[in-house]
Amino acid sequence: MVGSIAPGPVCVVAVAAGAQAGVWGAARYVLGASLGYTLMVFVVGVGLLGSLQDHPQLLRILSGLGAVYLLYLAWRLVSARGELPGSSAAAQVPGFWAGALAQWLNPKAWLFSTAGIGLFVSGSNAGEQALLLFCMLSLLMCLLGVGSWALAGHLLERQLPGLTAMRWFNRCMALLLVGSVAMILLY
Repeated sequence: MVGSIAPGPVCVVAVAAGAQAGVWGAARYVLGASLGYTLMVFVVGVGLLGSLQDHPQLLRILSGLGAVYLLYLAWRLVSARGELPGSSAAAQVPGFWAGALAQWLNPKAWLFSTAGIGLFVSGSNAGEQALLLFCMLSLLMCLLGVGSWALAGHLLERQLPGLTAMRWFNRCMALLLVGSVAMILLY
C-alpha cells in the first residue's frame, strides 16, 4: 500500500485525470496502472528479478524510457485546455494503456516490485502460491492507492472555479511530474 499511495509520477497523472474527468473518467487509467503493476510484479516474481540484478543497465534504460514518456505526459498536461469534467476535451485524459505503460516505465514501480518480491515471496516456502497472493494484494493495493489519487483530483476539481484555474492546476501537476522525472534521473 505504501508503494501505491506514495506520491510519484503515476499518482500525479491520476490526480490530473481525476480533476479533468472525474473519478469514473480516470477509472480506465487507474485500472491500467493497477493491472500493469500487477503484471510487472508477476514477471519480476517468475524470474526477471535475477535479470535486473545481473544487468543493472536494464533498469537505467527503463528509467530513461520512463523519463521520456513521463515528460510527454507532462507536456500533455501543460498543453491541455483545462476543460472541466463532462466536456469532450476532458474525455482525452490518459486511458488504460497509458496507465499500464506508465507503470512499466516507472522506476518507482520497478523498485517496489523487486523489493516486494525480495521481501515477501523469494524466501517463502509457498512458492507459486506466495507469488499469486502477492500479485492479488498488489492489484488491490494499487487500485486503492492510485484510485485514491484520482478521487483526490476529483475533489480538488470542485474547488477550481473555472477553466483558468484548471489550466493552472494542470501546469502545477505537470511541474510535479517533471520534478518526479528529475528525481528519477538523479537517482
